[in-house]
Amino acid sequence: MAVDLASSWCATDLGMYRPCRYTYERYPLESVPSVLDALGGFRWLGDRGQRNADNVDLLTRLEMNLAAVGVALPNDFAQFYSWNGWAAELDTVSVTGCWTRLRPLPTFSPVEPGAFLVRFMSDQQDCVTWYLYLRRREPAIVVHAYGLDLDYDDDDEDFGVIYRCASSFEEFAYRFWVENRIWRHLHDPDAGPLPPRLAAYLAHYAQLPS
Repeated sequence: MAVDLASSWCATDLGMYRPCRYTYERYPLESVPSVLDALGGFRWLGDRGQRNADNVDLLTRLEMNLAAVGVALPNDFAQFYSWNGWAAELDTVSVTGCWTRLRPLPTFSPVEPGAFLVRFMSDQQDCVTWYLYLRRREPAIVVHAYGLDLDYDDDDEDFGVIYRCASSFEEFAYRFWVENRIWRHLHDPDAGPLPPRLAAYLAHYAQLPS
């Protein structure tokens, strides 16, 4: 039986609409707006550009290593990182210095036998790291954690805890992309009105009781 992971969305503020006490805060997953209607083939992104040969090679090796342990790489993840026009989009939009960190080897889940982690992004100080969480005969999900890549103990109760944050990679990528674009817009004194896609997302918070 699969372990029931705790859930939360880890992110920074959205201006006055969603305050954040630190660089990041964990928000209940049920408190963030649904994005499912926006998903499907990364149509919210621009041109995918040319194939990224280095990433394709790394992903091929990763897929072989995952096949050896009986799990598979989700198609949306492989598609996103296979094209130059998409692969760096999360790095570019990040306001907290997050960057892509792909590797060809999975890691055993420390909380569930038979489950595997594939790291794909960390923030610049390794405060938070995001992973694919892969199980046999189960859809891939995205999780985040503080401390899994580090080799020392920490007194923080969240150190090493794995949190489910998205039911698919595209869901994670879209929410991350939208929220970081909103942050940039809200903190730019010269920005005009929010684009409709961003305004629709932020409207969820504007309607919440204060």
